[in-house]
Amino acid sequence: MAADPLVERAATLQALCLAAGLRVATAESCTGGLVAHLLTEVAGASGYFRGGIVAYANEAKIRLCGVDPALIEAHGAVSAQVARAMAVGVRERLGADLGCAVTGIAGPEGGTPAKPVGLTYVAVADPRETTVRRVLWTGDRHENKRASAELALELLIERASALSGEGGPRSEAGPDEPGDGPRASPKA
Repeated sequence: MAADPLVERAATLQALCLAAGLRVATAESCTGGLVAHLLTEVAGASGYFRGGIVAYANEAKIRLCGVDPALIEAHGAVSAQVARAMAVGVRERLGADLGCAVTGIAGPEGGTPAKPVGLTYVAVADPRETTVRRVLWTGDRHENKRASAELALELLIERASALSGEGGPRSEAGPDEPGDGPRASPKA
């Protein structure tokens, strides 16, 4: 049986995080815990993975991830603002160096003209910055969830690589950059 390429990406992330002393936490909505599942498919994940929150309902995003209800009211649960807040919140609440969040509309229902099925935001936060990517997947529910998890792993690997090149985790917190909004993904 061939190895799952997403588990291979999780192994890459694990190696980077263990070498740099980085800890990771996840907050997931539309992926339903798939990112956390992939991370824990690799033996030794307890050496860096702090845990994950599946915050499917808005109330869970608010109570478990610390998302300000006003953000959901103003922008909706599927938004760059909420993805950012989830990533920052899970990082802080679980004591991680990197917080990753995924929120979107996996399908097949639930889309609107303004927010179609497949619209997803993936965010990764460290103590100094938060990166948010906006994508529009065109697959079915299963494909959209896997594509979102893959993007989450890629963003975590990018950030872990950058932090390990800068001497490991940063202890000082800095403000989110107000202009750090969604960016198009090459897969969008």
